[in-house]
Amino acid sequence: MRNYKRAISSVGMAACICSVALIDNANAQSAGSITLSTGWLHIAPQGDATPLTVESIGGVSVNRQLAGTGAHASSTDTVGITTEYYVTDNIGIATLLGLPLKVNLVGDGTLQKYGNLGSTRPMPPAIELRYHLFSAESKLRPFVGLGVNYTWFTQVRTTNSQFVTDSLGPGGSARATLSSSWNPVFEAGANYAITKHWSVGTSLGYVPVKTHLKLYGQTATGTQIVSKSTLRLNPLNVFLNVAYTF
Repeated sequence: MRNYKRAISSVGMAACICSVALIDNANAQSAGSITLSTGWLHIAPQGDATPLTVESIGGVSVNRQLAGTGAHASSTDTVGITTEYYVTDNIGIATLLGLPLKVNLVGDGTLQKYGNLGSTRPMPPAIELRYHLFSAESKLRPFVGLGVNYTWFTQVRTTNSQFVTDSLGPGGSARATLSSSWNPVFEAGANYAITKHWSVGTSLGYVPVKTHLKLYGQTATGTQIVSKSTLRLNPLNVFLNVAYTF
């Protein structure tokens, strides 16, 4: 009888251990969980700029396009940070961030000889709704996302003194602004669970960003020259990350 009770006790203990093991092995990417991801974010703009147009000289409207002028934004790298809250096992709400990054505006066409014309630090946070395929217990979970982004620009600077001199004459100066905008966000990617909490992932995102450039120049004699251009950034974003799910 004592051996029978001991056997029952052993079976009960084994069942408890198995239950704990099953719970511990469950994928943490399920309803109510939060994932924090960080890693390498590569931003590769795909667009270019319209020809530079002289809008006014000394306050007088001109609207003269400078044929052959053009520019594009350079690629850059930074540290990406993503958080995601799982509303259900398959649906999550993600925020997409990145450490401050620097983008150069590179001359094209007749402006190609100048190389970098200026630089800026864009701030492009986004919020996104994601749908994850497969069950929460699956190690590999592809996903697609759709969201919205607000991009604004800080530290917009003209950095090429030769370009400024050739455009405004010796002793001239220039400053620039870039407009902010709301933009859609498209993303596709996948996560692979290594343990219950740790996973690795990759994603490809696209944001059709358009901004209006204003260049405010002043000659040595004080004449104001205002020029404009529309710059399409349209970056493809590649994100390789490691994530922890709480």
